[in-house]
Amino acid sequence: MNIAWLYILIGGVFEMCWATTMSLSEVFTDPFWTVVTLLLMPISVIFLHFAFKKGIPTGPGYAVWVGIGAIGAVIVSIIMGEGPNMIGFLFLGILLVGVIGMNLVSE
Repeated sequence: MNIAWLYILIGGVFEMCWATTMSLSEVFTDPFWTVVTLLLMPISVIFLHFAFKKGIPTGPGYAVWVGIGAIGAVIVSIIMGEGPNMIGFLFLGILLVGVIGMNLVSE
């Protein structure tokens, strides 16, 4: 994995984190989680920007970044007891295969 894909991975983790904290903010009514969310959002995008500057193509980079955030957010929701049903797990698997595939074909 080169540094550009590492930036995508880090940005995707921050994407997952702000999606989770946005849920905890209760529609931005909890001041603490609202501030945390607003701090995490730009960090996620900054790492995506770094990856683009290092040569990651926009389409695959963005798809993988969003996929990491989405898969991570679902995993966190499962840990918090809000997991998807069986069909949801099927589509989560499809998303995971897509993220891996986008990474492989864009090398």
